[in-house]
Amino acid sequence: MLDIISISNQASFTIIDTDQEEEAPAEEEEEEEEEEEEEMVDPLETIRAKCEQTEHCVHYKERLEACETRVGSRSHTEEDCTEELFDFLHARDHCVSEQHRDSVAHKLFHNVK
Repeated sequence: MLDIISISNQASFTIIDTDQEEEAPAEEEEEEEEEEEEEMVDPLETIRAKCEQTEHCVHYKERLEACETRVGSRSHTEEDCTEELFDFLHARDHCVSEQHRDSVAHKLFHNVK
């Protein structure tokens, strides 16, 4: 038997299965799914992290952090760090695209045409 426990303002709800004999397999499946999710690593995030350590990206990240510190220390300012953020993201994405262009997968798919 299923009981609806709570309904939030975002239209999500929790359902509890009151049949005790069915709980154990469901819990095991949830644990297996969580373990599978934890093991998966997004390769894009790995490449981005690697690119953020390059000298070119470090320079732009330092400029962004200096801007954020400057803006955060002021109580009334119209300055934001949009330009510095875009510069950093552009440098990082350029590095990522260079990494992708050099990858074996890119070379294989480029020749498949």
